[in-house]
Parts: sequence; structure tokens; C-alpha cells
Amino acid sequence: MTLQEFFELLAANPAYILFFFFMLPFTAFLAGWLGKDEGHISPWKYLYSVLVYLACIPGIFAVTLNIYLFLFEKQPIFQTDIYTQLLPIVAMVGTLWIITKNVSLDSIPGFEKLSSLVLIMFSVLAMMWFFDRTRIWMVSFVRFEIVLLIFLALIITIRVGMKRIFS
Repeated sequence: MTLQEFFELLAANPAYILFFFFMLPFTAFLAGWLGKDEGHISPWKYLYSVLVYLACIPGIFAVTLNIYLFLFEKQPIFQTDIYTQLLPIVAMVGTLWIITKNVSLDSIPGFEKLSSLVLIMFSVLAMMWFFDRTRIWMVSFVRFEIVLLIFLALIITIRVGMKRIFS
């Protein structure tokens, strides 16, 4: 099964994806209502951590997919799939907004790892877009493993630089 076939399957059966992405903000709202001003306490912060991961992983993937489709594949905006390209982003933003009403995102375990993952992904996408737009073609006799090590060194450099800028 390819990714396109999976997205077509989801678009053909939208009830599951709609249920999942509407339950995330609803659960965050319910947890905020039941645990008012107790979001930093142990059982609530772990529930919020699960909600953040369940909302952010598909949302980050959808944002990355949209950037890829619009920049590299040149997909028209009218062909955007609402269920797989817009709904995860809306659910992520809505869930994070509801969670921040009750608890600071700094007290949620693992949230800083998600934000650094987003920075690395967008840095790599920006770097790939730059190389794609400059149309630099290189013929080299360097082994592929060396090219991967150079790419890994660039990613580590970007991460260290972003960490120093934002710290």
C-alpha cells in the first residue's frame, strides 16, 4: 500500500478520521474542565502529553506534506484534501490552544523534543528547497555513505545553531 492509496482510503471513509480529530480537542477541553488549574500535577500532565503527541505528529506530518506538495510537486491549492491535509493542522492548533488554557506547554513532558523536531524538519526542507531552486548539479566520485555523513553533519550543525539562537 502506498501513501497515496492510504490517503485515498481515508478520504473514502472519513468517519474514522473525523472522529479522531474531533475527539482530540474535545478530550483536551474535557480534561481542562475536570482538572481546572491542576494541569501541572502528575496524572493530568501525562494525559496532556499524550494529547499533544496524538495531535502534533499528524499535524506536523500534514504541514510537512503540504510544504512538499506545494513547493516541490507544485500541487494546486484547489486539490488540497481536507481530511488529510487541513483537518490534522486545525486539530493540532485547536488542541494546543485548548491545552494552553489550563497548563503551560513547558510543564508537559516531551514537548521540547517535538519543537526541536519541527525546527530540524523545516530546516532540512528549507535546505532541500534551496538546493532544488538553485539547480546545482554535481557529479562526484564520493561514496554515498560520505554524502550521508555530510548531510548528517549539516543537520547537526543546524540543530546546534538553532539551539544556541533560541536558548
